[in-house]
Amino acid sequence: MLLNNRSFEHWYEGITISEVIEIMNYIYPKLVIKVNDVVIDRKDCDTFVLKENDELKIHHLLAGG
Repeated sequence: MLLNNRSFEHWYEGITISEVIEIMNYIYPKLVIKVNDVVIDRKDCDTFVLKENDELKIHHLLAGG
């Protein structure tokens, strides 16, 4: 599995997006999450199981001005 265009060495069968967020210690309140270029709603992260060949992208939004 790829996470932000890099190999994710902690992948295992049945891992969810929420588990990846926890492993990576992403604590940002505003995240944009995509799997294979499809936006995933944050409420679906607990049940969305990732496959070995998935491309996961997680980006946090910053305030601007």
